[in-house]
Amino acid sequence: MRAGRRGVAALGLALLLAGCGGNDVPQLMNLRATGQGPDEFGILPPKPLQMPPSLAELPPPTPGGANLTDPNPLADAAVALGGRPGAAGGIPAADAALTAQAGRYGTAADIRQVLAAEDLDWRRDNRGRVLERLFNVNVYFKAYEAMWLDQQAELARWRARGVRTVSAPPPLPGD
Repeated sequence: MRAGRRGVAALGLALLLAGCGGNDVPQLMNLRATGQGPDEFGILPPKPLQMPPSLAELPPPTPGGANLTDPNPLADAAVALGGRPGAAGGIPAADAALTAQAGRYGTAADIRQVLAAEDLDWRRDNRGRVLERLFNVNVYFKAYEAMWLDQQAELARWRARGVRTVSAPPPLPGD
């Protein structure tokens, strides 16, 4: 009987210690690479190298400067992804009114850093229990479950107020 209790205690201690490891940043989605495949964005071949007429004409290296074989990488990436090279960066003129309306009460310059810090704190407090981490269970959706929008209830709320919801499916019989 004593050996059985010792075994259970040893197993419990092993489970407890297994849940204590890891880094400080919670890995909420538990994404793991499944292989040593290529980088999708590294496949685009660079422009061909050109040899100057003499080696004395080689330009000096410019750390942080433009790459001679790829002088405009952002525009090239925009074209590769189906966009226009002049549209890389900035807000298109067609979206100026939308941007002005969205920023009518002001904007915070550090919003990304603030949201990242708040999200990290939230995930630390809601990342799951020891067994979920031990068995590699995805706790992302559980951590944010309290913030979910009940789509059907919201749709019913708008329809009850007489708002047309043309992009939503028609009401079910009995609704």
